[in-house]
Amino acid sequence: MNPPLALATAARVLTQIRHDPRTVVLLLLVPSLLIGLLAWIFEDTGVFGDLGPALLGLFPFMVMFLVTSITTLRERRSGTLERLMTLPLGKFDFIAGYTLAFGLLGMVQSLIASAFAVWVCGLDVEGSLWLLVTVAVADAVLGATLGLFVSAFAGTEFQVIQFMPALVFPQILLGGIFIPRDRMPAVLEAVSDWLPLSHAVEALNLVADGSGSTAEILREIGILAAFAVVFVVLGAVTLRRRTA
Repeated sequence: MNPPLALATAARVLTQIRHDPRTVVLLLLVPSLLIGLLAWIFEDTGVFGDLGPALLGLFPFMVMFLVTSITTLRERRSGTLERLMTLPLGKFDFIAGYTLAFGLLGMVQSLIASAFAVWVCGLDVEGSLWLLVTVAVADAVLGATLGLFVSAFAGTEFQVIQFMPALVFPQILLGGIFIPRDRMPAVLEAVSDWLPLSHAVEALNLVADGSGSTAEILREIGILAAFAVVFVVLGAVTLRRRTA
């Protein structure tokens, strides 16, 4: 991998997104708006206090997955990637550049969403706010890297959406958002251990209720980082220059 080429790719992606207001709004504001809507729906019920930490992992993960996969697909369908590959730009340079760009956007998105949830929606966090933000950022980056990987197998934007029920919805159902994972059937709990969103929700809940040590939370963050690295490698290996 050539770091200058990866940085140049990241700068190009960020420049393109900056000129697309709809994508900027989707990336930076929609997760906060959804969190705010849920807080409003469950006002004075205490439900938001239980679901709020998980939502900080769920909404950024979904938004980053969609935007990254569709953006990468468009690069391939338009022939941009094919033209770039005529330059001394390798697949890892391309994937690394996209990861850096969307990782930065994910960090900003998570900062906004976390601040909005805590200081506007009143989410009570017993643990460290910085650990909460760190987990949220790691989860957003994870969504971006999964989107990069999935984009290699999609030929149209509609096919990207079709991956949601296959790859994202099972993680939502088994991630411990609606019911603690230790109360699930043993088989489903074992499956959930291998789903990255489960570890994000676990870490966010540990921070929010103050029940987890820093070492436990860092362990979950490390697992998220490992998943992200795997998705980056798989994304580079499966990346196609052009979609027919």
